[in-house]
This record gives sequence, structure tokens and C-alpha cells, in this order.
Amino acid sequence: MQPLTADDPEDIGGHRLLARLGAGGMGVVYLARTAGGALVALKTIRAEHAADPAFRTRFRREVTAARALTGRWLVPVVAADTEAREPWLATEFVPGPSLAEAVDGFGALPVTAVRTLGSRLADALSAVHTAGLVHRDVKPANVLLALDGPRLIDFGIAYASGATALTAPDAVVGTPGFLAPEQAQARAGEVGPASDVFSLGCVLAYAASGRRPFGTGNAAGVLFRTVHEEPDLAQVPGELRALIGACLAKEPGQRPTAAKAAATLRDPRAPLARETTEGWLPPAVLRVVAERSARALDVPTPRRSPRQPTAADPAPSPPQDARPPTRRRVLLMGSAAASLLAAGGGVTAYLAAGGGGSGGALPVHTLGFQADLSGTDKADGVAQERGARLAVEHHNARTDITFRLALETVDDRANAAHAKEAARRFTEAGVTAVLGLGTPAAALAAAPLYQDARTAMVLISDDGEELGRAEQHFSTWCATRGPEKSLAVPLTSYLTSVRRVDRTAVIDDRAAGTAGSALTNQLSLLPPNEGTTSVHPVAADSDDFAPAVRAALAAKAQAVVFSGTSPERAARCARTLADAGFTGPRVGTWHILRPAFLQQAGNAGQDWVFGAPFTDPGSVSRTFRTAYRARYGTAPGRWSPEAYDAVGLVARTLEKLGGTADIEPGAVAQRLFGVTYQGLAKPLRFATDGSKALEQDALYFLFQAKGNTFRFLGRYDQLR
Repeated sequence: MQPLTADDPEDIGGHRLLARLGAGGMGVVYLARTAGGALVALKTIRAEHAADPAFRTRFRREVTAARALTGRWLVPVVAADTEAREPWLATEFVPGPSLAEAVDGFGALPVTAVRTLGSRLADALSAVHTAGLVHRDVKPANVLLALDGPRLIDFGIAYASGATALTAPDAVVGTPGFLAPEQAQARAGEVGPASDVFSLGCVLAYAASGRRPFGTGNAAGVLFRTVHEEPDLAQVPGELRALIGACLAKEPGQRPTAAKAAATLRDPRAPLARETTEGWLPPAVLRVVAERSARALDVPTPRRSPRQPTAADPAPSPPQDARPPTRRRVLLMGSAAASLLAAGGGVTAYLAAGGGGSGGALPVHTLGFQADLSGTDKADGVAQERGARLAVEHHNARTDITFRLALETVDDRANAAHAKEAARRFTEAGVTAVLGLGTPAAALAAAPLYQDARTAMVLISDDGEELGRAEQHFSTWCATRGPEKSLAVPLTSYLTSVRRVDRTAVIDDRAAGTAGSALTNQLSLLPPNEGTTSVHPVAADSDDFAPAVRAALAAKAQAVVFSGTSPERAARCARTLADAGFTGPRVGTWHILRPAFLQQAGNAGQDWVFGAPFTDPGSVSRTFRTAYRARYGTAPGRWSPEAYDAVGLVARTLEKLGGTADIEPGAVAQRLFGVTYQGLAKPLRFATDGSKALEQDALYFLFQAKGNTFRFLGRYDQLR
């Protein structure tokens, strides 16, 4: 957003001009205010272009086409004058980036966001096609992202079905990489609604993967691949691939209609009541929308300069910050306006408020978040993402901050290949730190890239043991949970301080692998209450727990610890103990805290106690619980407070480093371990011996099976 010049008029058609949104060879786009106070984007066409009869005819058709359309996801024309010396039109002002800016600046959108984007764009195209029109240039630059949904813009080359185009018969109309094969081959007679659906498929593939389905480079090469080769959908999430692939069918008749695409894309996980709610975009993009909205609302009525500067005037001083703009700064600058206008964009070639930020703008530090958001660990991954997102929003809402945070999310699906791709994306974007990495496989795959970039990996639900054992030591990882190998600590404390016993038996489930053997070894070396521990193994391929239980009771066990990690096998053990009449303390670990245990164990599972490295999300700050439910419509999930605290730890580190825009990721990775942070779940304090270990006085918690739920008992060291 730039100030008006002395050559700009004060008023056009009763609209008070406030600022320039962009200017190019075709004309100027202004931010303007109507007599009623509404903001509009007002586009003017230079007189030399308007003097061309064919161009003016095209402009009239553009305005007529846009005015004929109605639909929530279309940007309406509110006023126009096609006969003025410099014709103009005004549309509703949309203070958001284009899809191209968002994906180029912050990476691919989450699946849920792509579904929302696609269903609403398809609804917009349905409205276009119902009006007897074809858009012909559906592309990321013509999609603006608003708080409540996308907006499809630019009907400069829209035409009525069956109408004669104002172009040469062999002209390719559209944007290579986002047009249909019939457009690429200039088969004008075949261009219709199905062509827009093909373009929609290209847009969604780009939004979901960050990659164009027919590649980049020379336009002729892109057009050839569009006509003759299959699209590259390898990085498109599986649940979207079938629909996008159908949209990209070579033959128009094989593609779904826009209405059918909209119905297919509507997220089955989202109730219809939430179809119009805000929050559909990733936080980093929402931040841009919010900042541009705030800038637009704060634009004062300009004071006009008495004259234009001349060559005799002294050159203006260069700005203090002369660094080349980063991708994030470019996104906030909104520089696409000039380039789109220079290229001859249509109705709303650029309607987003830009601006490079005023001198008082706060620096923004972007955090990456990667976890399994669609696979077997989806529940934990989504809860962590939501907790982290809420922490970012709460930080930015504070009045005393010296920097702002943004969160960019990638679904790594707990898969090594996807984890590497996420790491490449984040390191290329220069994120300040990355959070999540919920599985050892994902952490090990991504770690070399983050190590090379000196980017901190803040682990939330993974303890980083695999990274610590790796041949190459990864110095940038930071685990914020208690280590798995020390899970015996809360169990021993419970059987020493709460339910004091002298003889403990371990049902050693060999199916648990190293996790089970570590727990068994710790309890053997350090028995509860300095008593004795007997170990009774169950083979990994056996479902018969009776022999081990009989042996444990023969050893006169007063308490039984189950070392396994399977809720189903723990339920079998619970039933066997109940059948044997054992009623003493029965203890296990957090891996069993699943509904399957309660369902399959029944009454035999009641009163079991479990040690866990996470707190109860419902027992932390009431402010957190209320905000989480208000934001997401559900109670906070497991690991969400820990994710909230991980953001807080990074924010505290940035504060210690001054919070300035030039903080390097390596400085954050190095400083993390010298910071103490009092989180919602627990205090985060690291040992000073260089081991990167957390102080263990508050790392574990206890839960107990009661009824159809797991009741939170509290922090293990606070129970007596």
C-alpha cells in the first residue's frame, strides 16, 4: 500500500481515494472509501488503452459479466463507469493475500483448508456457470484469501458460452500451468465449464502440495505436459488425490461438474454449522489477513502534496533497513499488485492491501509445526497443533510484546519421506524453530536437515532418545517431555509414597520391546519402597497371561506392574488378575491410556494407575481450557498444554535474545537450554551439565481408571 501522488485525483465517481494498492502499464488500483464509509478497491484504466475500441468493448464485457454474478465467494462489483475517458470499476475490498502469495510464502495448506478452499471455489464456479459464463483464468493469483473463505476474482477474460472471443482463433487464453488441454491447444469451441474445473484441479493440487501439477519453466513445455502427460500429484495428500485427479482428466466430459466437485470436497469431518466459521486458514496466513485489515482500517484521509517532486529535488534518504526482502517480508509488501497490473490483469488484478510495514511494525518470527495430522497418531498431532496455535494467538494478543509469532503447519504423516519434505520446506523458509516431530521415525528423518540449518527441533511428545543414540549427534533437538526410560520414576513413587508396598511383581510383556524392558530393568534395580521386585515374562507371541499372573501371586506380590504398551494386552492382563482375585495396586504406563483398555478390561480395569509424561489438559489453567473450547469447539486434547508450553519456551528464548528480526535459528537452538519457563503443564528447566536433560522433579503425572474415563491424580511428586 503506497501513498497517493500529487497526480492522483482526490475523488473518482464519488469515491474518496485513500492509497494506491498498485500501479502498472494498464492503470492504477486504489484503496478508496464510498460515501457511506465502505472500503473498495477501485481500478482505473489508462486513457490510451481505453481509446482502443476493442479494449473498451472487452472492459464493458468484463463489467457486465461481473455484475451479472452473485455468490458469496465472488467479489461483487459495486460501481463502475465504462464510458469515462479513463473507465473504472470498484469492487468490495478484500484485505487478504492471494493464494499464490500464501503458498509461495508459507507452503502448502493443510488438508482441511484445501477442502474448504476447493468447495467454496467450486461453489463460486457453479454460480459462474449457472449465469452462462466461463471464467477461463482460474489460477492462484486470482484467488484471494479472506477470514471467512476464498474469493474468486478477475473476470477480464470471462465470456458467455457460445460467444465469440475477442482474441485470435489460435490464441491461448489463460495462464500456462493452470489451464485445460483444450485451452492449451486453442480449441476455442471446446472451452466451457469443464475447462474451469480442470483449472480448479490445478489450483487445488498447488494449494495441497505447493507444486504445480504440470511443472514450471518454459511456457511451451508446460503446455505440452498439460496436453500429453499425467499431472504430478505425488505430494498431494491421499484423501484429495482422487477428486483432484478427476478434475484433471484430459477429456472435458470425464471431469466432474463444479457442483459435484464442491459436494465431494466438503470436509465430512466438519459439521455444516461450521461451514461459515472463521479460522479455516493456517495462523501464518490469518496473521497476514489481520495485519492487512488493520492497515486498511487505519489508513487516514490523505493530505495532498502541493506538487510532484522534480529532478531538482534532493534524492530521498535510503531506508535504514536495506536488506533484501525475505519471503515473509515480500508477502507482507503485497508487491504482486504492480506486476499483475503490468501484465494486464482483469477485474480485480490485485485487491489485497499490501504495505511493507510502518516503522512501528513488530518483527515476526515464524515457527514451523510438523506432526502426524492424518494418520494413526492424528489425535495427538491435531491436539498439539491446536495447543501451539493457541499459544501463538495468545502471545500476539499481549500488549507488551516486542515481536509477533506465526505458525506454519505441515502434516508429516509420521512418515520419513514426508518428514524430510516438511524439513526442506521449513529450512528453506528460514523458520525460527520447528515444533512437534511426534514420532522417532519422523524426528530421525528430519533431523539431518534441521541440523544442517541449525534449526531447533522442539519435541513435544517424542523424548528424543532415538536422536540421542544416533551415530551422528544432533545438537539442535530439545525434548520438552520426560524421557521414556525414566517412566519407572512415577510408578516407584506411587508404590512408595501413596500405596506403600514391599513386594512388587512385574508382568513383563515382551511384545513391548525396549520400552517394556527399560521399565522392567528400572523397577528391578530400584524396587519401590526399597523392597523386592520379581519379574514374570509373557512371550510377545502369546496372549496367555495366566502363567505369569500365577507366578506373581506365588511370589506374594503386593502390587503388580504391567510393562507393556498395548491397551488390548493390558486388558487381558487385567482380566486375568481379576479372575485370580488380585485386588492390590495395579500399575501401568501412559501407552495404555486408551478407550480400548477401559472397554475391553471392563470392571477388571477399574482403579488401575498409570504414569504419564503429560498432564491432564482439563486440569490446567481455566483460561486455557475456555479459550481452547471457544476456538475449536471441543475440550483440549492430550499433549495440547505441552505444545502450548513449547511455544512459550521458544518465545521466552526469543525474548532473551532481544526479539529482533535478525535472530538466527542457530542462536535459538543454542539458547533454549539456558532458559527456564514456567509452563501450563510443568516448569521447563534444563540441566547445566550440557546433557540437554530436563530436571525431573516435575516431569511425570499419574492417572487412574475410574468408570469410563481416566481420572487425573496429579503430579507424581506431589501425591502422598
